[in-house]
Amino acid sequence: MIANESDNNNLIFKIMKAALTFLVVLFVSVQISWSKAPALVWNLDKAHSSVGFSVDHMVVSEIAGQFDDFSAEVKADKPDFTDVAFTITIQTKSINTKETKRDEHLRSPDFFDATKFPALTFKGSKFVQVSGNKYKVTGDLTMHGITKTVTLDAKFGIIKDPYGNTRAGIVVTGELDRYDFGLKYNSVLEAGGLAVGQTVRLNCNFEFVKAK
Repeated sequence: MIANESDNNNLIFKIMKAALTFLVVLFVSVQISWSKAPALVWNLDKAHSSVGFSVDHMVVSEIAGQFDDFSAEVKADKPDFTDVAFTITIQTKSINTKETKRDEHLRSPDFFDATKFPALTFKGSKFVQVSGNKYKVTGDLTMHGITKTVTLDAKFGIIKDPYGNTRAGIVVTGELDRYDFGLKYNSVLEAGGLAVGQTVRLNCNFEFVKAK
């Protein structure tokens, strides 16, 4: 009986020791993970930034537009931004194609449904250098209530401006299938083509200033 109690105590001790070791390793891992999160804030210079797009119209031409109201939360410690953590938020009601009736239609449930889905967001998860100033940016794009992971092309540069500020610039380009996000309104032309293109081409410019 005494031997059995001793064995049980040893077993309990080993289990508690293993559990304690696991908790220590988990705590250290979390601490390391937190310590790797970038802390340096970069402020959006909206005067030198834009969120633009274009889409085919009647097959033979393109319509260009932009979103006038957008913001960004950006943190990056590395000078090449490969550790960047960011969220771009765009207000859908701010769409501007320089045609009032068209913009009202784009804000309607046929397209962005801006009342129900007032914002679209792009949360970055990867910023990988391809060569020189060419990068690939990957993140979760949420639009019209649908979230999908997308990868876009980017050009990146960083300089010191004449006023002593450190500036970073990112030009993002790529294509999206608007049907993937539930924006499926369209009409078929007599010749068989689509009145509004399915593919949306992006051309976005972001300039950031390192916080002091």
